[in-house]
Amino acid sequence: MSNKINNIILKLKSEAKKLPANPGVYLFFNDSDTVIYVGKAKKLKNRVVSYFNEKHENTKTKILVKHIVKIEHIVVENETDALLLENNLIKKYQPRYNILLKDDKTYPWICIKKEPFPRVFQTRNLIKDGSKYYGPYTSVRLVRVLLKLFKSLFQIRTCKYNLLQENINAGKFKVCLEYHIQNCKAPCTGNQTEEDYNEQIKQIHNILKGNFSSVKYYLNEKMLQFSENLEFEKAQEIKEKLTILEDYQGKSTILTASSGNYDVFSILSDDEYAFVNYLKVVDGAIINVHTVEFKKKLNEPDEEILPFAITEIINKKQSGFDEIKEIILPFQTEYKFFNIKITVPKIGDKLKLLQLSQRNAKYFRLDKIKQRTLVDSDRHKNRILNTMKKDLKMKELPVHIECFDNSNIQGAYPVASCVVFKNTKPAKKEYRKFNIKTVEGPDDFASMEEVIFRRYKRLKQENKPLPQLIIIDGGKGQLSSAVKSLKKLNLLGKISIIGIAKRLEEIYFQGDSIPLYLDKNSETLKIIQQARNEAHRFGITFHRNKRSKDFIKSELENISGVGEKTVQQLFSVFKSVNEISKSDFKKLEKTVGKSKAEIIYNYFQKKT
Repeated sequence: MSNKINNIILKLKSEAKKLPANPGVYLFFNDSDTVIYVGKAKKLKNRVVSYFNEKHENTKTKILVKHIVKIEHIVVENETDALLLENNLIKKYQPRYNILLKDDKTYPWICIKKEPFPRVFQTRNLIKDGSKYYGPYTSVRLVRVLLKLFKSLFQIRTCKYNLLQENINAGKFKVCLEYHIQNCKAPCTGNQTEEDYNEQIKQIHNILKGNFSSVKYYLNEKMLQFSENLEFEKAQEIKEKLTILEDYQGKSTILTASSGNYDVFSILSDDEYAFVNYLKVVDGAIINVHTVEFKKKLNEPDEEILPFAITEIINKKQSGFDEIKEIILPFQTEYKFFNIKITVPKIGDKLKLLQLSQRNAKYFRLDKIKQRTLVDSDRHKNRILNTMKKDLKMKELPVHIECFDNSNIQGAYPVASCVVFKNTKPAKKEYRKFNIKTVEGPDDFASMEEVIFRRYKRLKQENKPLPQLIIIDGGKGQLSSAVKSLKKLNLLGKISIIGIAKRLEEIYFQGDSIPLYLDKNSETLKIIQQARNEAHRFGITFHRNKRSKDFIKSELENISGVGEKTVQQLFSVFKSVNEISKSDFKKLEKTVGKSKAEIIYNYFQKKT
């Protein structure tokens, strides 16, 4: 079977070498003549050949290559056309190994229907009939507020009548309650011209695009017109509508110091998903925020996912790329998106907008993780454990993890801490702290050797379960010291052990001088960092408390004539040395007797 696959791969590699070195899109087919992958390339030949040359670290990419039996390609003019074509073909074929846009049909949109005297309404279904859709909105409440705003500002119809001119002329319709309560001017009976109605629809478009100045100008003109015609009641109505609009604008938009128009995109990804956030900024006001989730299939890098996501988001909004003047991104991309200016900000207001977008992506991701954890906590936990097992090349799942850290000040007060994680979560009742007994001076290596020996000697003696993974806070030196103790206890090889060096977060393995560098978004690295940070916090707290107690004890015992028993009596009444130093003589006398009180009182009086 493997010989057959190798022959197919050699044949495909030969075909790939004949492809043109032009921008384009390539399609991979399996033996059922089904498209299993669609990709874009700046140079088709180089990109496709790379699939059959490289030794792929990603297991899914290896599996993909084994399933390819046929290649097709389409040459285009430039990289941007390749990006757009790839987007369309992925939607058409939905290939198994391409990133998958998670279904966001649940989000509401505002539709302005393509019809005579257009209706404006909320929907969750996008129909390609020429209608204009705005959104998606993450809040149904916001959609309802907007629709209520339009109803208070303009007189637009809510009926579903087919208002063709011949139907109106034939008198097929009658006025309804909406007309009588002045919510509609009854275009169905010819009481309002299509031109006048469409002027209102134009202003609704402006509000949804964030162009409030145009709407204010329109309403002001109407108000002046009514005033000049001495129709003061109607002018007052328009003035009230202006107040409603300004109130909505003030509450619903986030203003930035920069008054430009920008489309801001940021990306955050982990091993399985990518989250792309989009901010729409018009005249310095953020009018829309939306995050899209993608399921990764081949561990695609952010540089590949983001251009695809931008195309998807912009196309879905149906305004296309024509209305966009400037895009703010976290990094440069080879795709030019027609004549749109691309900015990667380093300072200023644009950087603040990008950081806001990144925060939104982060919160969206955290929310999704919480949802998945609530729905299936075991699945989420097992996925992380399996990822750790694979990343750290372990034989067992790291259900039980223990992490160690040393703490001392130039050898003084040497202590160590051990924190325990069960099923990726801290098990705080099982934390342990150690006073270093056999080491003199600042020797982290010897301290680590002592603590590891004491910990696992005791677990063996008490016949308690051993961890599957030990994490040492430190590099090769600390790890080697810990390994020595495991050897003495005949546990080496029975427990996986790693060290994490703080400087570059290198992961060291026993017997291997070359460290492993995990992706900064890796869930494995995050669990290791969490355990390391928890061990450090726990150790520092223990160290600080020990120093504090010793300091208090030594301060009082330095007083000639005051012993340990007197110190205990003092602290049964007073909370601190400071309180003792400020106490009056009578209270001291009542606590420790007259002679001791005189010694302590005189000591602190002299010190003052």
